[in-house]
Amino acid sequence: MPSEIVINANALETRMAIIENDVVTELYIERARDRSIVGNIYKGVVTKVLPGMQASFVDIGLEKAGFLYVSDVDVMDIMEEYEKMKTGENALGVQEELELKKKPRSSRKRRQSKAIEEMLQEGQEVMVQVSKEPIGSKGCRITSYSTLPGRYLVYMPTIDNVGISRRIEAEAERKRLRDMIKSLKKQGAGYIVRTVSEGTRKEEFVTDIKYLNKLWNDVQEKAEKVSAPALLHSDLNLILRSFRDAYTKDVEKIIMDSEEEYKNCIEFVRAYMPHVEPKIKLYTEKEPIFDVYGIEMEIERALGRKIWLKSGGYIVIDQTEALVTIDVNTGRYVGKRNPEETILKTNLEAIKEIVYQLKLRNIGGIIIIDFIDMAKDESKEKVYSTLDAALKTDKAKANILEVSELGLVEMTRERVRESLSRVLCEPCPYCEGKGRVKSAATACYEVFREVKRVANSFKRSQKIMVNVHPKVSDMILEEERQFLDRLEKDLKKRIIIKADYDLHLEQYEVINL
Repeated sequence: MPSEIVINANALETRMAIIENDVVTELYIERARDRSIVGNIYKGVVTKVLPGMQASFVDIGLEKAGFLYVSDVDVMDIMEEYEKMKTGENALGVQEELELKKKPRSSRKRRQSKAIEEMLQEGQEVMVQVSKEPIGSKGCRITSYSTLPGRYLVYMPTIDNVGISRRIEAEAERKRLRDMIKSLKKQGAGYIVRTVSEGTRKEEFVTDIKYLNKLWNDVQEKAEKVSAPALLHSDLNLILRSFRDAYTKDVEKIIMDSEEEYKNCIEFVRAYMPHVEPKIKLYTEKEPIFDVYGIEMEIERALGRKIWLKSGGYIVIDQTEALVTIDVNTGRYVGKRNPEETILKTNLEAIKEIVYQLKLRNIGGIIIIDFIDMAKDESKEKVYSTLDAALKTDKAKANILEVSELGLVEMTRERVRESLSRVLCEPCPYCEGKGRVKSAATACYEVFREVKRVANSFKRSQKIMVNVHPKVSDMILEEERQFLDRLEKDLKKRIIIKADYDLHLEQYEVINL
């Protein structure tokens, strides 16, 4: 379908949106201070081996050590590993799936299965590549199987195989590409043919292979010269990656508002993709480019908790450390006929918005969708099949279970990078991310209990001063004045309530005067 790539860039931040049929479908943000490290290759040092988890921690020079699973060091079944591999898992989240010949299990190549402690020891130097960004409190995930993405191919220096993107469907074209790459590749190395390679000539593959071979040689030479931990190779920035990974023949225009980046892009495409140059435009109007395309409004909407549907129903999205819950409600929509039809229509309409929000917000991990309860099995089946079909368009891998008797759908979605809310937001310093604070009444009663608790230690004092948030002081002096008077009488002390705007609603100070 026709699409546009809109880029807003400055020295501090680059934002890129992909628009399909006038709808923002994907959003990527990269900041200079915390640029994406996915695709970077490092020379690291093993700092800890964990036999119980069959994994190890590797110091690659970042704040947190990388996490290396045993499956990313020594793979029992190489062909199975190929099927799991995704190419281009960079900050764009662009993926190409492999199509591999099915072989009998007994005829597949194998490596001897080893435990992590047999392969790695503390202090050992290893070359690794970041496969997943650090998410939350976790360090990045790394692999010893490096891949280098080019425009048409993804180079696998240590894996002897040729894979074809599943999105290239014509068998004749698949055979042509496979035979061509097999004739060009060197022994012991492999390539994945990317979707954009469909119809590509041999000369363009030769150029891509030369570039990727030189890149890998540079990485190896640097690895021999530097001591760990050290960065050996850094992937392209977000804008150049968009040309390499996100550009397809469906893209009608690439427009950006930075003259400096515009010049860099023109220089890049002239060297690697000269046919793309006419589609690159420089935006020079005064009104911000993301405002013109309505992207700012979509970002604000994507940060909201409640999203209204056209019918009057709505969905509520809540993200926690463990999982994401999505609740579907009829809202203002009451329908015209029977309740089952109203509920089904709301659920089906919600599916489209849910899939859209999952992509736009970059939501991954465990997701629980609470659809409105449906009485008929055929309604549940229709909701499940519609959701399954909608997720087929998502580049991130998703697995879903059928609708349960409670109307819940459990699913997982591949988590490649931080969600939009984690990139743009931070936990509220007031509620510390809980989303709730104690009410003024709760704080008020806590103050009374604390005064009673410490009063005996203030034997010589006749006065006690209590500093509280203004909302709490109003409640004590107005609604709970009678109890305050009674407390003073029981303790035989004067209690002075003072409002302090610098205090948190839940904070208070009891002072002996």
